[in-house]
Amino acid sequence: MKKAIVFILLNAFVFSLLAQKKTFTNDQYFKNNLKGIVNPLPVSTRWIDNTHFILQKDSKNIIIDALTGSEREATETERKPAEKNKFSILVKKNDLFIKTNENEIQLTNDSAKEINPVISPDSNYVAYTKNNDLYTIEIATKNETRITTDGSNVILNGYASWVYMEEILGRSSMYCSFWWSPDSKHIAFFRSDDSKVPEYTLTDAPGQHGYVDVIRYPKVGDNNPEVKVGIVAPTGGDIVWADFNEHDDQYFGLPYWKPDSKSLLVQWMNRKQNILKIWEVNSTTGTKTDFLTEVQKTWISLDDEGKRITFLKNGKGFIYKSDKYGYDQLYWYDMKGKLKNAINNGKYTVTEINGINEKNNVIYFTARKENTARKDFYRVNLNGKEFKRLSFGDYNHSSINLSPDESYFITTYSNAFTPSKMTLVDNNGKIIKELIDTKGKDFENTQMAKTELIHVMSDDSLFSLPMKITWPLNMEKGKKYPVLISIYGGPNAGTVWDSWNVSGTQQWYAKEGLIQVAMDHRASGHFGKAGVNYMYHNLGFWEMKDYSTMVKWLIASGQADPKKICITGFSYGGYMSCYALTYGSDIFTHSMAGGSVIDWTLYDSHYTERYMGTPSDNPEGYKTSSVLNYADKYKGMLQIVHGIVDENVHLQNSIQLASKLQDLKKDFEYMTYSGGRHGWSGNKQFHFQNMKTRFIYKYLLEKEAPIEVIK
Repeated sequence: MKKAIVFILLNAFVFSLLAQKKTFTNDQYFKNNLKGIVNPLPVSTRWIDNTHFILQKDSKNIIIDALTGSEREATETERKPAEKNKFSILVKKNDLFIKTNENEIQLTNDSAKEINPVISPDSNYVAYTKNNDLYTIEIATKNETRITTDGSNVILNGYASWVYMEEILGRSSMYCSFWWSPDSKHIAFFRSDDSKVPEYTLTDAPGQHGYVDVIRYPKVGDNNPEVKVGIVAPTGGDIVWADFNEHDDQYFGLPYWKPDSKSLLVQWMNRKQNILKIWEVNSTTGTKTDFLTEVQKTWISLDDEGKRITFLKNGKGFIYKSDKYGYDQLYWYDMKGKLKNAINNGKYTVTEINGINEKNNVIYFTARKENTARKDFYRVNLNGKEFKRLSFGDYNHSSINLSPDESYFITTYSNAFTPSKMTLVDNNGKIIKELIDTKGKDFENTQMAKTELIHVMSDDSLFSLPMKITWPLNMEKGKKYPVLISIYGGPNAGTVWDSWNVSGTQQWYAKEGLIQVAMDHRASGHFGKAGVNYMYHNLGFWEMKDYSTMVKWLIASGQADPKKICITGFSYGGYMSCYALTYGSDIFTHSMAGGSVIDWTLYDSHYTERYMGTPSDNPEGYKTSSVLNYADKYKGMLQIVHGIVDENVHLQNSIQLASKLQDLKKDFEYMTYSGGRHGWSGNKQFHFQNMKTRFIYKYLLEKEAPIEVIK
């Protein structure tokens, strides 16, 4: 009897504590002002020497001594980072200007627009493109040199063709396809001939006569740009062309200058993308020699971040990153391209090289090893020995800031339950000082929905699939709740991390009774290239199979409403969302899809053929991956959204799906955005978000959207 009374009193006490917790205010829900609950991390943390760093703490810039842990306020001089150059380059009104601390000096003065200005390493020249030709200008004399003379609408010198920017060099390149040598005596560049690449016409409706934009866009099986690799002095003169036949069906990846500037390492790949050859090209003759070759049964991805090769400063070789044995691992090669030894050996993915201590032959790196949804920090000798984990706890160490001499590092870490912290650690893994805890004074007194990371076994028992869930606030036992799944879904593009994430929108929907989920499939990157290879010639199938398995787990848990399973995503996520309401419509009931690929024959050559091959060598794969081929299975409610002038995933995709559903007398929602590319901003973005909000309320929550949630 006494035990029962104690139990009742204890429960009453716990309930009382919960009842006393604060709920989010409208300002916190709708303006995401969470200060006091969770405070922001410092904007930046910067080492100023081997043992001192500066961070922003309590609105002050603080210098911290790593040796003693002592703190002092930074001086005005210390707050300013050291400048690599005494000046910077600006483009104003289409002309180039030098910006110094004192003034701005105009370099060019003409009607043509200078694009992608890059200062030479010795700060004597600026290289840029103009009207699709490559130019340089000597800063001291303002003497401009036109390096190439054949630039046109189809001949691009130092300015990348669309498919090279999007898929090979990366969007961050901003179409730039030229690279200074370390000694500033040469510039390597791509010359792209787009004349055989098919045109695609984008149209929109502004003004009286509308808008027309014609781009060179190679779709599956089409002719690609013909690319030549040139090397030239900044003062002009004869261009040395690398010894390749530009008419071959091939790709060239991001090149690497060797540290001595005498040769250029050129990444070459066949059209099928399963052979990578790195050629060493002599900078004065253009002759090439075989430097390194890699072959895989599926495909090899060209790197667009310059992280495949990392040269050692002492000239004793380079570190090569490759997933040729199923996981991204590191290998030590000599300067002639001969393997010395593997640095890593295990079924885990190296994500980044953070530093190399060449004096002690130690490399520092982050990897997804202890848990695929977390990053950890490690050290190992270049010979592969004395491997050691330096980070700590069951956390995702998402950011590592290593001191210049690798003696210390600052780690920023969290997990699904723990707000971000920042801590100083030495290179043996000893914690020196906790720097920042973002947990605010109101954290413990604020009622928040529970977010957790769980794993669900795939139906073939091969993979433990990660899923991050934010559960409804104050869930009632036995009650069924609608599910909103946000995904991307593409190859090696997972979104599930064991990290802290809270927002006003997330907490609002939890209060409204929505189960919010992010989930990753076997080919999302958690299981290395070995997992991603499942997608070879078979996009859509394994993603949907694994997603369905995880949804079935949610339903079996007794809380998910099987009549309200909504999935949403953009781009590849849009493809998966459309595929879910057709191929996967026995599981998924609602979908919001933006910028979606509908049929892979409609997307670009390089991306699509990497995974799917061509329709002639993989007809079954193209058939089973097409949303259009399962339109007759469509049921539920699909919201289709697209930018009218999307130059990446063309509006053609959504038009074909809408037309197919119309022919089948199916109901769906449809919206396009004038001026919208592969995404849009401003009030159109607010309109898009409001439309999604109303969809959620109408079909999942089955009530009117409150005025507060409309932006």
